[in-house]
Amino acid sequence: MDIMETIREQVETNAVLLYMKGSPNQPQCGFSSQTVQALMACGQRFAYVDILSNPDIRSNLPAYGNWPTFPQLWVSGELIGGCDIVTEMQEKGELKALIDEALADNT
Repeated sequence: MDIMETIREQVETNAVLLYMKGSPNQPQCGFSSQTVQALMACGQRFAYVDILSNPDIRSNLPAYGNWPTFPQLWVSGELIGGCDIVTEMQEKGELKALIDEALADNT
């Protein structure tokens, strides 16, 4: 399968997907760590892909989503953004509502 197809499939089959450096239990950069904390505060499960152990995804995802940096949060097949956007949404109470809705729609 082509790497762009793999990315598309990941984005479309996971209601909440975080592309990050490391894992939620062991983030490998501060931005990934902050994003994971914001997501965990929502109290819902989410999928993740460690871009450090997936170099093809790391090199192609910026072109797929037209977003140059990591982490990247995708909800219901749409790019939400990176660390700044996610943490700001969490502080405003918008992130939990978005995630809850996405997961409710997915069941």
